[in-house]
Amino acid sequence: MRVFVTGATGFIGSAIVPELIKAGHQVLGLARSDAGAKSLIAAGAQVHRGDVEDLESLRSGAANVGAVIHTAFIHDFSKFKENCEIDRAAIEALGSVLAGSDRLLIVTSGTGIANSGPGHLITEDDPPVSSEAVPRSASEEAAASVAARGVRVAIVRLPQVHDTVKQGLVTYAISLAREKGVSAYVGDGLNRWPAAHRLDTAHLYRLALEKTNSGARYHAVAEEGVPARDIAEVIGRGLKVPVTSIAPEEAAAHFGWLAAFVGWDIPASSAQTREKLGWNPTGPTLLTDLENLRYS
Repeated sequence: MRVFVTGATGFIGSAIVPELIKAGHQVLGLARSDAGAKSLIAAGAQVHRGDVEDLESLRSGAANVGAVIHTAFIHDFSKFKENCEIDRAAIEALGSVLAGSDRLLIVTSGTGIANSGPGHLITEDDPPVSSEAVPRSASEEAAASVAARGVRVAIVRLPQVHDTVKQGLVTYAISLAREKGVSAYVGDGLNRWPAAHRLDTAHLYRLALEKTNSGARYHAVAEEGVPARDIAEVIGRGLKVPVTSIAPEEAAAHFGWLAAFVGWDIPASSAQTREKLGWNPTGPTLLTDLENLRYS
């Protein structure tokens, strides 16, 4: 199958591209830059120039393929709500081309958007909260909108996706710990974040492409919940800085924009995903990758 991949040169997309090609698919990858185009060609993919804000480039990229995998997202958290709305518009544009066909659109979301309170194990059945409360829910709201117009849609919800280079929001926690000279967590640090290795995540996208039913939600979760204190302790050892608790009322002053996420207790299950797709993650754990990260 010929597949249009947005975010094809990004952290996760650059793992999806070789995963698809190895399985015999053809990839048309979205690239913003000459360097990105070269990396796609080197990986064996075709190049489609454009970006996630160029809606015409998205529509033309989706026009002559068998499926679309949408992983592009602008990771500027100082403009998080704005970037979530950009993602909504991108999904609407991609869906406008696929409506009325049997071609699949895989939309990327996050497990945290179904957070219904501390201690609740989030499953694939849990609906997203409103984007008024959690801006990232705009992606799933857009997916529902295009599905209502006859687009075959599946959603992949991501946890903290990691290797020894990047680890989702944990990457920003490492930078903050380096800057402030202390690795911190909120309260008792027992709140949990789910996680999965980058290559396991790429494999899930391929399985979703090949096996999905319309309307399915999948959780790319290898570990249901890694305690924030454990994460902070590994970072502290790696950076050789103290590890400390921050009171909830002081979190905003210490963490800045990251305070909106760092105290969340959002364990998530992937039991349904594993059963439906036969997905069996085998990569290193989040703490293992953090232990093996080069901190200097």
